Amino acid sequence: MQTINDYQVLQKMQEKVPVLILFGGPTCNVCQSLSIKLDELLPQQLPLINAAYVDCQAAPEISAQYGVFSLPVIKVYIDNQLVAERAGVFSLQQLLQDLERIYNIWQSA
Repeated sequence: MQTINDYQVLQKMQEKVPVLILFGGPTCNVCQSLSIKLDELLPQQLPLINAAYVDCQAAPEISAQYGVFSLPVIKVYIDNQLVAERAGVFSLQQLLQDLERIYNIWQSA
């Protein structure tokens, strides 16, 4: 998962490729666990989706631009459109199932 600390870089990334953005922080244990799990699962299940990590303590301006005020938050963009969002407590398995459905629709379009 690529750490992004520049809003412009993140914007360009989501314009060009499907991207999952994990907003977290160094003191958020759930965020750190999610990052590890997503690094393992995304390449296997959704290989064309790039993963980005935004450290909200290091880059609060990015968090503000994306409307992130609590952790963890996951936002997924395809063709620069928000297609999925999860915040707080959520099932990683359910998220991956939802993303797989969206991913398959996107690939068949």
